[in-house]
Amino acid sequence: MKVGIIGSGGREHALCYAIKKSKKVKKIYCFPGNAGTDKIAENINLDVSNFDLLKDFINKNQIDIIIVGPEKPLVEGIVDFLEKNKIKVFGPNKFSSKLEGSKIFTKNLCKKYNIPTAKYGIFKNKKNAQKFLNNCNLPIVIKADGLAAGKGVYICETKKQGINAVHEIFNGKFGKTYEILIEEFLVGEEMSFFIISDGITFKKFGTAQDHKRVGEGDLGPNTGGMGAYSPSRLENEILNQKILKKIIKPTLKALKDLNTNYKGFLYAGLIINNNEPYLIEYNVRMGDPECQTILPRLKTDFFKIVESTINQNLDQLNIEWFSDKCLSIVQCSIGYPSTYKNNKEIRKLNNIILKNDEFIFHAGTKIEKNKIFSNGGRVLNFVAKSNSFKNSRKMAIDLIKKVNWKDGFYRKDIGYKVINK
Repeated sequence: MKVGIIGSGGREHALCYAIKKSKKVKKIYCFPGNAGTDKIAENINLDVSNFDLLKDFINKNQIDIIIVGPEKPLVEGIVDFLEKNKIKVFGPNKFSSKLEGSKIFTKNLCKKYNIPTAKYGIFKNKKNAQKFLNNCNLPIVIKADGLAAGKGVYICETKKQGINAVHEIFNGKFGKTYEILIEEFLVGEEMSFFIISDGITFKKFGTAQDHKRVGEGDLGPNTGGMGAYSPSRLENEILNQKILKKIIKPTLKALKDLNTNYKGFLYAGLIINNNEPYLIEYNVRMGDPECQTILPRLKTDFFKIVESTINQNLDQLNIEWFSDKCLSIVQCSIGYPSTYKNNKEIRKLNNIILKNDEFIFHAGTKIEKNKIFSNGGRVLNFVAKSNSFKNSRKMAIDLIKKVNWKDGFYRKDIGYKVINK
């Protein structure tokens, strides 16, 4: 079969790698892909926001299934469009994608269905938001309502920081914004919890913990993600059942009550306090860089899982996992998440020979005349799988040192909460 994967990041390279292992898949197209996917697929430089152009290419090349990696095309309705044109696609429809596309939609859904989450307020202008800040307890969390590539969240320790956040969001830092969300700061530890749903049934699809802050010790500005590990150290059967009962099942029921269903990955970002889960936010796709740590642990043929989801017979499939501990370290362009330079050559990548449990997933890279160059803030994902997080981190750092790219930086402490020094 022929498969198309939409996206250009580390998540999409990992998806491409997992799909490539299936004996059922003969060819993969990536739209637009990166220098890593170029090695195992055909990269197509096509404007994926032009759905008609994409449809014509899919039909002309007889692509059987499309997998949508990032959130933006999902929120814009690519699944609805492709399904309308009789093209099989993996991912949630436009309405279901509001779970990520509008934080306020999700908050209101939580309120109606008694899903545990932070207390919140919704504000339509700077004046009312600032008035609220004058009387609230600190710290406080302020969020842009729409998509913000993982960066539209402010944790404000002071009133001044809160006012600055309100100004930046309403002034268009993350695009045009009509409403903002201000919510209480939840104390606890974060956890990423994944399911996969075919619209009728769903199955758990692993846990992870990512590191959003740019600096070691989880300090500094938020990023798209500096690294991750899987499984989460918080995972246990009692907690799993609480998450499913209190958060996942009510959400899927809410969507059914709204005359739709959910197909694809659903990623719940949680805060865990005393083994009790609270929903921070939903993402309607696999996380990045969590995906890069979860898929290497998957024992079952990933393409069969995708097919079962699209064909709505997921209940007939048993998803199996390796017991290994997997850890990913993201190498970024110097200056990220602020100003950085692209087009920096990464010379030694092609010389690296990877062992069975070592992976380098490209994110912000491009290939020109057989040379690899940086093409984004988050550039490479160094991933390792072993019997311990400590060993996996050492393996990943050893890979980074072998590549020896002088124009990048990385956090050396990824997984510090689960690794004994």
